[in-house]
Amino acid sequence: MRIHLHIQQHPLRVALHNEIHARPPEAMSAPLAISHVVMVCDAAQREASRAHVATLLRDHHLPQPDASSTHIRMDVGGFRLRWEMHTEFVTYTFMRSMEGHALDERKPQTAIDAVPQDWLEKLPGQALASMHLWALPSSQFSAHDFGSNAIIKHVLNEDTLVASTVADGFGEVYTDFAIHADGFSRMVLLTGSLTPRRLGRLVQRLLEIETYRMAALLGLPAAREAGNALAFAERELAELAEAIRSADRNDEPLLLDRLTKLAGQVESQYAATHSRFSASSAYFALVDDRIEDINESRLAGLQTIREFMDRRLTPARSTCEWATRRQDALSQRVSRISNLLRTRVEIEQQQSSQALLATMNHRQDLQLKLQSTVEGLSVAAITYYTVGLVSYLAKGAQKLGWPLSGEVSAAITIPFVALGVWWSLKSLHKKIAGH
Repeated sequence: MRIHLHIQQHPLRVALHNEIHARPPEAMSAPLAISHVVMVCDAAQREASRAHVATLLRDHHLPQPDASSTHIRMDVGGFRLRWEMHTEFVTYTFMRSMEGHALDERKPQTAIDAVPQDWLEKLPGQALASMHLWALPSSQFSAHDFGSNAIIKHVLNEDTLVASTVADGFGEVYTDFAIHADGFSRMVLLTGSLTPRRLGRLVQRLLEIETYRMAALLGLPAAREAGNALAFAERELAELAEAIRSADRNDEPLLLDRLTKLAGQVESQYAATHSRFSASSAYFALVDDRIEDINESRLAGLQTIREFMDRRLTPARSTCEWATRRQDALSQRVSRISNLLRTRVEIEQQQSSQALLATMNHRQDLQLKLQSTVEGLSVAAITYYTVGLVSYLAKGAQKLGWPLSGEVSAAITIPFVALGVWWSLKSLHKKIAGH
């Protein structure tokens, strides 16, 4: 009995579930010629590559790809096309069966020979890697004596030959990691008793090793360029640190300005290269994983792919990692010295502020003393004018019977008026101080 659950589904559930089935390997049978091309593209070029593939399919009267597809597999006349869109690049894999064709050991046919050349020349982007791979039955060749194996001898350079058994010893792979006159590197895979599914997985891993190897190395020029800029920044920082030790107060604003500009340069370079170095680190890890997946073993007298990669890629990987660590360390040093200089400037500013406050307090004390003196004069002045008014009042009151003269009346009221004025001013001061 089938039960349907009527529950709300996450809008990304199907897409996320199908992600584990993205870019599956294809079943392959030897003899097979494969040509693999990797084109570095920006966002617009990646979209243009989908349209370019659609043009090829339309010319061969084949169904058009979906507008959002990132992976296309299609039989196109005399060859099979596999197109994949990645974050930074687009890959084209062309496959062509060699069954029924005579094998020219000096110049074996390639899959790309069957691709329309005018269409091939217009691939969007720039070629980062390209490789011819021939998957051939081991029964036709000498498995362990490459000197007598005509196709390996003529296709690959014996001086730089790299080889190993792969897939638990069921197959053998030969390559020289060289770019030949046609612009392609080359690889020969003797399939042994590999099943079509296992052969498809092995071929995909070998192509990915070449793809991710080249993608990882994109960080090397950036690391070398960053090294020159970092050396200049480190010298500038050392000079600033020495200058800060002996700088006086007047030099600090200029030093802080230089240090701020240096911090801006370091952070700008870090932002420009961080994503590249992070991507290279991820690609290097993918190369390691793919080499692990092919499960290779040594052939007598020859380097394995693992040994070759460890020997040749380790310096490039170390350079990228060293540049990343150096950027982080320099950024932290600039931050520490900036904080030190700012702290020194802030302490001096606080000392200046304290001196200014002390001066203001001294001036305020003088103002209070002066104010007290003025208040004494004010008491005398107010008393004088008030007593004058009393004198005039007494003189007018004599006509009404006031017994004392104006001068006597004024003299008697002077202490009382002065005391009243003084008390009034003190009360006013207390009231203001209370508020």
